[in-house]
Amino acid sequence: MSEHTTPTNFIKQIVEEDMAENKYDEIVTRFPPEPNGYLHIGHAKSIVLNFELADEFGGRTNLRFDDTNPLKEDEEYVNSIKKDIEWLGYEWDSLRFASNYFDQMYDCAVHLIKKGLAYVDDLSQEEIRQYRGTLTEPGKESPYRDRSVEENLDLFARMKDGEFSDGEKVLRAKIDMSSPNINMRDPVLYRIAHATHHNTGDTWCIYPMYSFAHPLEDAIEGVTHSICTLEFQDQRPLYNWVVEQCDMEAQPKQIEFARLNMTDTVMSKRKLNWFVNENYVDGWDDPRMPTISGLRRRGYTPDSIKQFCREIGVAKVDNTVDVRMLEHFVREDLKLTAPRTMAVLRPLKVVITNYPEDEVEWLDADINPENEEMGKRQIPFSREIYIEQSDFMENPPKKYFRLYPGNEVRLKHAYFITCQDVIKDEDGNVVELHCTYDPETKSGTGFTGRKVKGTLHWVEASHAKDAEFRLYDSLTKDDQEGEDFMDKVNPESLEIVNGYVEPNMASVKPEDKFQFFRHGYFNVDPKHTTDEQIVFNRIVSLKSSFKL
Repeated sequence: MSEHTTPTNFIKQIVEEDMAENKYDEIVTRFPPEPNGYLHIGHAKSIVLNFELADEFGGRTNLRFDDTNPLKEDEEYVNSIKKDIEWLGYEWDSLRFASNYFDQMYDCAVHLIKKGLAYVDDLSQEEIRQYRGTLTEPGKESPYRDRSVEENLDLFARMKDGEFSDGEKVLRAKIDMSSPNINMRDPVLYRIAHATHHNTGDTWCIYPMYSFAHPLEDAIEGVTHSICTLEFQDQRPLYNWVVEQCDMEAQPKQIEFARLNMTDTVMSKRKLNWFVNENYVDGWDDPRMPTISGLRRRGYTPDSIKQFCREIGVAKVDNTVDVRMLEHFVREDLKLTAPRTMAVLRPLKVVITNYPEDEVEWLDADINPENEEMGKRQIPFSREIYIEQSDFMENPPKKYFRLYPGNEVRLKHAYFITCQDVIKDEDGNVVELHCTYDPETKSGTGFTGRKVKGTLHWVEASHAKDAEFRLYDSLTKDDQEGEDFMDKVNPESLEIVNGYVEPNMASVKPEDKFQFFRHGYFNVDPKHTTDEQIVFNRIVSLKSSFKL
């Protein structure tokens, strides 16, 4: 049984009622991705729902690949999907492929032909679309609709044997061309595709349509509750028709819920493909992508994603979730586990002129002040340090409490320093500050002589480790003007800067996570970090105005 209780929602209530009425011996769900892309945060919601719902009721969940379209599917996607689910911490009961049922699906199609409920149609794809009608006008029957059972069986067998070219013929269900539900107007069940399948090779040249295959897969596997998103609601009558008319023993129940939509986030597989194919991003695992692999590389944790999915709940109506809610949960997950350290992203050199030359002292600092069990770390301090460029202004406005000529600030974990001189290059840019320090103000000594309002982070120069920092923003912005998708693309979704980190960063490993003082939570990038160069991805900033 799951250690997490699924929050009450309408799907859980349906399951509870079914179990109370002893409709099923056990609950069986499935997560049925099509292996034609990478999973994103919306799929994570479905994964959490299916696996945890079945687990709570002592049931099981299958991972099933709906691989009915060889033109778009690839083994790469199969492997990435399995990796994502395992990373989230779930174990499937059985690994299934729709393609493993192709023989049974073919037999079901033959069964429908024999019942007079399916026929081979010679209309083109465009003609079928024209014959289908509209939401306000009924469809028109195909001139091939009344072929005899014998002719349809012969033509369908010849389709299977490869006698016809792609698009030359299809197999359609014979239902009702005047149905108010367009999905019931003789939908296509099989199409011809002379393409090599990732699982069955060249065994087949006809492939079932998703709307025909999916209910059969559920029935074959004994799925009790087929949970899908709202766009399949209008297809439920067809789902039930296929199960009933194919005389399947099991009778799965399709239940639809609202898909996940998030602010400033693209969920469309077509649009995500555009970002990848146009090299706008660094692949499907780019930390800006809402894919699970992208979130993992950025630094999100499995628990933060799962807790987010639990908290947003399950609804019957589409709504949009603030992306800051997801960011909230990763902060909550990391605040007690991520070591604190200091990093300077845009360095400005500071020389402390009255500090002894060639001397380095080591200062104590908490690894995580919110988790004392993590212990202490030591930080080097010497005559030369780096601070952030933004922490100095030569002519500051009122209520500016950081460093400026004549002002005194505290260096985190170290001393008070006062800016004495500003060194500029020939273009007038500030390149170095000369400061003095007060040795009586060492942090941790209990000094109470005077107060300062500004506290700066810093990195000691001689021991500093070079680092690259990747600062991410959303790929798209909802508030940007324009109706077209391209109008929403954010040209400033990535900023790369180079700076320094404390020397204790020398031994970091890919996917190690840290909180950099004042900058946010960062993850060691597993793709671009090398022995010579550490690359950090900013997961989230430290604070947000979002509240649960």
